[in-house]
Amino acid sequence: MSDSGKATAPARAGSAMHAWPGTLLLVLVAVCFSANHIAARFAFDYGATVNLALVLRSGVTALMMAVMLAAAGRLQLPPAPVTRRALLVGLLIALQSYCLYAAVARLPVAIALLIFNTFPLLLAILSALTRTEIAKRRTWQVMPVVLFGLALSLGVIGSGSDAADTPLSLSGIVLAFAAALLFALALMLTTRWLGSLDGRVRTGLLMLTTACVVGLVSLLQGSLTLPAQPQAWWGLLLLTLLYGSGITVVFTVLPRIGMANNAAILNMEPASALVLGWLLLDQSMRLSQALGIVLVVAAVIYLASGRNRP
Repeated sequence: MSDSGKATAPARAGSAMHAWPGTLLLVLVAVCFSANHIAARFAFDYGATVNLALVLRSGVTALMMAVMLAAAGRLQLPPAPVTRRALLVGLLIALQSYCLYAAVARLPVAIALLIFNTFPLLLAILSALTRTEIAKRRTWQVMPVVLFGLALSLGVIGSGSDAADTPLSLSGIVLAFAAALLFALALMLTTRWLGSLDGRVRTGLLMLTTACVVGLVSLLQGSLTLPAQPQAWWGLLLLTLLYGSGITVVFTVLPRIGMANNAAILNMEPASALVLGWLLLDQSMRLSQALGIVLVVAAVIYLASGRNRP
């Protein structure tokens, strides 16, 4: 972006990173995010609060980006127009986090996650409408398959599903969809406005804004309490490392390989969370859920294998 405040030209998909390395990194990010949820559950069980987790994971990530930039001798703010746009995107991320947690409080977790994971579809639509990036035919083909696989893996549909017997909150549905739309908008604006920024600067500004917004709201609510049990702090440390690593890769890798055509890979997160819960927490898994996971993985492989095709 120039000093005059004009939008940075959108990054070209695949211009700086080959298909498979980028895909594998995003799959690893999905696993990090799902492991982050398990760490968060551990921390919450021992007295940590959601707001504290949000402030810590965002604030520590911003601090680590600043340390890395300082070590490289590049710790300086970009031009004022770019900084303002980065802070706006950070505000969207903060609002998205709030909406998603509020949705989870009102809906079954599986349904809230399924609605939220429509964000790649919304991103493709927003990118096309704003001419930021045009999703390929293969991307449109994959998205419904991924959502169907997620519905199976999350137990929303399939054998043994009790979703039909669960009363759904309209406000919860609206909040989950708002979270998806806000995240899609943040990803689109990252490509449109911040595509030329150093990934560390981009991540640091976004996370600093999120930490400040959530921290201020938490202080006003009086909800920024510290846990007394040491196990909660271990959980907070682990979720901070996992989330910080994952979100840094998202805002570093996705703009380089194309947001609209690759964000669907992040839909691996709920499926990998189910696998980790089965492996680490002794949670049960039905055959229909396992089939849903296979379907999601197959769709991601299909998407990645056709990265250079229309």
